[in-house]
Amino acid sequence: MTRDPEVQLQRKRAAAERAVEEVVSGMVVGLGAGSTAAIAMGRLAARVVRGEVTNVRCVPCSVAVGEEAARLGLALTSLDAHAEIDVTIDGADEVDPMFGLLKGTGGALLREKIVAQASRRELIVVDDSKLSPVLGARCALPVEVVAFGWPAQAGFLESLGARVQLRRAPTGEPYCTDQGNHILDCKFGPIRQPHALARTLSERAGIVEHGLFLDLAIDLVIADERGVRIETRGVSR
Repeated sequence: MTRDPEVQLQRKRAAAERAVEEVVSGMVVGLGAGSTAAIAMGRLAARVVRGEVTNVRCVPCSVAVGEEAARLGLALTSLDAHAEIDVTIDGADEVDPMFGLLKGTGGALLREKIVAQASRRELIVVDDSKLSPVLGARCALPVEVVAFGWPAQAGFLESLGARVQLRRAPTGEPYCTDQGNHILDCKFGPIRQPHALARTLSERAGIVEHGLFLDLAIDLVIADERGVRIETRGVSR
């Protein structure tokens, strides 16, 4: 695994290009957020412009992603029009050996999860720096909460063992998601029982969503020093 930023960028580009090869004409495609997903979106737009795929409609997972997709010339649609998505191409902050994901650094975790759950195939694009033996070992867990009474949610998360920080915008104001909610970045350390934690968080009033994406990823597109490969629930090809 490399930490060289330029090498990581090259690998992300290679993985994104490979992922976009999975898109065929007529598909409804979910567009994730984050730097890797943005690269994939650019590659998809280039394929559309070249006429390699046609009649592709895209469901963006955030307002910003939708604006960028429109700028690139991609045709947009919505879950209202297409309740089932053929494939979603997205990235992840961490991926464990069971294909569990930690996501949400970009702030679009709620819509990303809605889109993921509506997808027949969730295709996650990563370089090898995102592979982790256990979720939470490297990244804080983003938790989206309603603005009303957010300190109570922070206290609840601290009672579960997290070090909690309210995410802030560059202006210093609390960061607001597309839904007008706040995000609490929670450093739990290694999360040994992610399903149990996910259930606990989902049961708490005021917590809208969390960045544990479990049992959703179908395929991983991984780039490392050996090249690019696709792993499907532990089966490489």
